[in-house]
Amino acid sequence: MSELTLFLIRFAYLAVLWIFVLAAISVVRSDMFGARVPEPRAARGGPRAKAKPAKAPRRRGSPTHVLVVEGANNGERAELNGEPVLIGRGSDAAIRLDDDYVSTRHARIALSGDQWYVEDLGSTNGTYVGSTRLTEPLAVSVGTQVRIGKTLLELRK
Repeated sequence: MSELTLFLIRFAYLAVLWIFVLAAISVVRSDMFGARVPEPRAARGGPRAKAKPAKAPRRRGSPTHVLVVEGANNGERAELNGEPVLIGRGSDAAIRLDDDYVSTRHARIALSGDQWYVEDLGSTNGTYVGSTRLTEPLAVSVGTQVRIGKTLLELRK
């Protein structure tokens, strides 16, 4: 084998090794610090700042808030006022969970029509309603318990 061929093979091996190392560092950084989320224009006061949407009318028997009933953040809650509720370890989450089994942006509870849905956002460890792992958005109602990592959340009135 010529010296040039051997040199090119070594160089390609070194390049692939560095790409792997940089990719691993990128994954660790995003897991520790979260993904960058662009600031909404309304918060910056930009020229196209939008007014906040009106609160959705509450239907009788529909949940009004999500409560952490079991886990490290026991007692933490988020109001269900028509806007999606993000759950995870990230700083942009409405319910921020201190749980090693929770992703930065783990799950979302959102209103569609007059029904609330829980959706897994591609988390590593999954989101469970009962013993069923979510693979698509699932309609939830008052009393529904959602397990995310070691944390149990419940929709309440």
